[in-house]
Amino acid sequence: MLPTIQSVSSKPGLIGRFYQAFCRPYVNDLLASEISTFSRYYDAMFQLFPRTNDDGKLLELVDCPKKGILEQLETDSRKNQRHLYLLNGNLNHHYDIEGLLRQLYERLDRQDRIVAVVYNSYLRGVYLWANRLGIRSGELPTTFFTQRTLENLSELAGFELVRGRPVGYFPFRFLGLGSLINRVLQATPLLRWFALGQIVVLRPRKASATKPSLSVVIPARNEKGNIENAIKRMPQIEGATLEVIFVEGHSKDNTWEEILRVQEKYGSTMKIQALRQTGKGKVDAVRLGFSQASGDLLTILDADLTMPPELLLRFYDAYVKGQADFVNGSRLVYPMEGEAMRFLNLLGNIFFAKALSFVLEAPLGDSLCGTKLVSRSDYARFVAWRDDFGDFDPFGDFELLFPAAVLALGTVDIPIRYRARTYGSTNIHRFRHGFILLKMTLVGFFRIRLGRAA
Repeated sequence: MLPTIQSVSSKPGLIGRFYQAFCRPYVNDLLASEISTFSRYYDAMFQLFPRTNDDGKLLELVDCPKKGILEQLETDSRKNQRHLYLLNGNLNHHYDIEGLLRQLYERLDRQDRIVAVVYNSYLRGVYLWANRLGIRSGELPTTFFTQRTLENLSELAGFELVRGRPVGYFPFRFLGLGSLINRVLQATPLLRWFALGQIVVLRPRKASATKPSLSVVIPARNEKGNIENAIKRMPQIEGATLEVIFVEGHSKDNTWEEILRVQEKYGSTMKIQALRQTGKGKVDAVRLGFSQASGDLLTILDADLTMPPELLLRFYDAYVKGQADFVNGSRLVYPMEGEAMRFLNLLGNIFFAKALSFVLEAPLGDSLCGTKLVSRSDYARFVAWRDDFGDFDPFGDFELLFPAAVLALGTVDIPIRYRARTYGSTNIHRFRHGFILLKMTLVGFFRIRLGRAA
């Protein structure tokens, strides 16, 4: 049960009435706009335990296909559906946050998320005086905490804090510039931590109840010498179905013929699909492979085998154990083999990893490793997000990393030792592709960090 807190002021004064008439609706607009960047891609949002002075306007403004209010949360298994549960200020009015989160953890599926609106701990005195001056009324917040404290409490209760965005600096529309001012302050170091509040998203760390099937998509262009080794080195997953999908892209070295030969030779031991691109580029190949995949989980393996196929088991295990819902490879931890990556390429990879970590506010060890794993149901949400955001990624890495962060999936890096090629040559053009990657990073900064994701 949520405690009842004695408020300092029960009725707003003149300033309070002005604030509630002109400022509070705009604050709700800011909160709803931020939440809607990801809630529109979930199946439903339910507000839990609304407080007595909650007028329901925030929930009303949030964009989500289905919305409602729940006084209690019951266990309910919903295959491939993602639900959001809103706590609007509740954590700042509770004396046992860990206990509350533990109760919720037991009733959530792994694909659900808690969305909490929390007050800024640095503005404790501001809330006190706002009540005394009649600017605000109702229950006075009693529990204030930093993000690190909330991360600790969440971990103790079985959750991971996967997204946190400060919201609300300038609660006025002010000649139409209020939204722009708030977005700029949101991205400004130091100043960004003096927002009125923060929206945090918590992910329950839960293992999969069953062993999901896996589809491995292998884009292949001029990779004839690697096709059979990809199958020979493909790990088997005990208790789960494995599917391999080759997608050939306009090769000049008989790669397609080799894929057909390998499919016939090994087709009795595992499910192998052979597809040919009509479009061009890796991103087109991955989209084609994912669209034809039947597995519960989808992953990518580059046909050059610089990422050892044997390590796919680690990506699979990380997901099944509930360590993340999006698993990303990292080539920048261990020393690379031979000439696996040229020096300028290495510098570029380090730069883009740091830049995207800043843009997405999510720690990424390597943004350009070709191997990533996500569930098929979540990838369908990625596609819907991409349709809204814009189709701008010719490589396919950013169109997976961006929505994984925005939709609060929770990401973990799997370190790998990057191997040298044994056949063929790279299709990467350092400078031309580098400028394209820089352009996509800037698009992410202005569209995601400074604005809405759709």
